[in-house]
Amino acid sequence: MTVKKFNLPDVGEGLTEAEIVSWKVKPGDTVAINDVICEIETAKSLVELPSPYAGTVAELLVAEGITVEVGTAIIGISDNAPGETASTSALAAPLAEQPAAPSAAVPAPTAAPAAEQVFEASMYGKLPADAGTSDAGTSDGGPAGGPLVGSGPKADAVKRRPRKRPEGATAVPAAAANTAPAAVERVAVEPAVEPTAPANQTPGLAGLGATVSGIVNRVLAKPPVRKIARDLGIDLADVVPTGARGEVTREDLVSYQSQRDAEVDQADKFWGASKKPQDQRVERIPVKGVRKATAKAMVESAFTAPHVSIFVDVDASRTMEFVKRLKASRDFEGIKVSPLLILSKAVIWAAARNPSVNATWVDNADGNGNAEILVKHYMNLGIAAATPRGLMVPNIKDAQDLSLKELALALNELASTARAGRTQPSQMQGGSLTITNIGALGIDTGTPIINPGEVAIVAFGTIKQKPWVLDGEVIPRWITTLGGSFDHRVVDGDLSARFMADVASILEEPALLLD
Repeated sequence: MTVKKFNLPDVGEGLTEAEIVSWKVKPGDTVAINDVICEIETAKSLVELPSPYAGTVAELLVAEGITVEVGTAIIGISDNAPGETASTSALAAPLAEQPAAPSAAVPAPTAAPAAEQVFEASMYGKLPADAGTSDAGTSDGGPAGGPLVGSGPKADAVKRRPRKRPEGATAVPAAAANTAPAAVERVAVEPAVEPTAPANQTPGLAGLGATVSGIVNRVLAKPPVRKIARDLGIDLADVVPTGARGEVTREDLVSYQSQRDAEVDQADKFWGASKKPQDQRVERIPVKGVRKATAKAMVESAFTAPHVSIFVDVDASRTMEFVKRLKASRDFEGIKVSPLLILSKAVIWAAARNPSVNATWVDNADGNGNAEILVKHYMNLGIAAATPRGLMVPNIKDAQDLSLKELALALNELASTARAGRTQPSQMQGGSLTITNIGALGIDTGTPIINPGEVAIVAFGTIKQKPWVLDGEVIPRWITTLGGSFDHRVVDGDLSARFMADVASILEEPALLLD
């Protein structure tokens, strides 16, 4: 009997460490290739690790809650020889002391080299051509030959049914996070700047809590579910939908209410007893995972890129009318539509007219202290999303190629995936420009911090009816405020103003998108 040790892999393209959150197996358990053995937390997301071997779990080498470096052995899996197996109690002891116990049970299959290659392919997103595909956001555990369990995110607490795509809907094209060099324009920067550490290309997490839920939208739910939500005082927009067409189900309400009750119970017990000294009423929270990555990225961005912010008030009344028409359209039946969709299209349109906002500043690009500006001829549109684990910024790859309907589907999928905690590391890499929707929280505007590796971020404020002067008359209109932060090394005042003006012009008149 031989024992194979599985080392912690790099599941995030450049990550150096991860925390073992929970083990899904224990010594003595039999595992097959691609069975989930544990859940880890990286600097970006929760990831389930699949087993690269088939056999029996011999030992767990790292305890839960421990952070280890990539390459550290975390589990030992034994290949039992024919005719022998090991008891759970024996496997829990040191392997050197375990006697082989005969058993009539069928031995666990030995991992073949070909199977290990399949594991490696699924682990790093390189499935063979005949492996099959599945729609984003579903987990149907397909038949043999389908996608294997890879470095996917944490599953929902509620079982998700496969989401049906509306008739006539076009699948959102999946694009690799890495873009071909031909799609990036390199602009040399002279004179040479003082050499500093290369900019971190890992997308950071934008400041200011924001969600990607739309400001004015109708959540899908059946009448009985809506009645239950009203009786419980639950805002359906706050509930993660798991229905087949993206609707909120009765089970979703039960899950949300349970979580809310737990939070209320904790609130009643928050304040410590005044009899205790104050230094004994301080809770210490280790900074790790997403919060650690957020802090590092934001400090680096704030003190590396010189920020400049500008604001503009926008009459978004025609955008609100357009959104209302889209909701009533048969082409958008079953698809959540919000003003965020129009803003996203506006940002993509405006970036094409002002390319330098869709760029990256690279220090010491040639090794001689000379910097470069990389102008990206593609748009990986980042959307800041508030999740139970902190703020994340997944992005929509090649968003410039998507139709309005495809972009709406992509935004909905991004939102539900992020709020359910299923965002994969690859979805947060390679961003080029970010939107943070602080209006969903009732905030008018703000000064967001730019994600490292980007030079611009747009804050979308709430849309309210306000008095507005139109043709010399004061009338109520739907008004919002846009805030933009820019890296002044790349985007000067004139360029940032023209970009924000272009975005505002689309919100004021969405018909410009048809030009």
